[in-house]
Amino acid sequence: MTLKRHSVRIAGHATSVSIEDAFWDEIKRAARAQGISTARLIETVDQGRTAGLPAGVRPPNLSSALRLYVLERLKAGR
Repeated sequence: MTLKRHSVRIAGHATSVSIEDAFWDEIKRAARAQGISTARLIETVDQGRTAGLPAGVRPPNLSSALRLYVLERLKAGR
């Protein structure tokens, strides 16, 4: 598996995530299943990765948070 950079616009700014195609495919599938755009799903994951963290605690990077999102979704049976 190789990393591939994907550009998205979230929360009003452009960013990119480096993630394997298998994870990217699952992210797109999850967004379709929820009836939202891929960017909106990524924005939701982005917001969730920093929610409730104590001051000074560094959140996981967005690519890692997306992988964990996919893992949890697959473990839950989609």
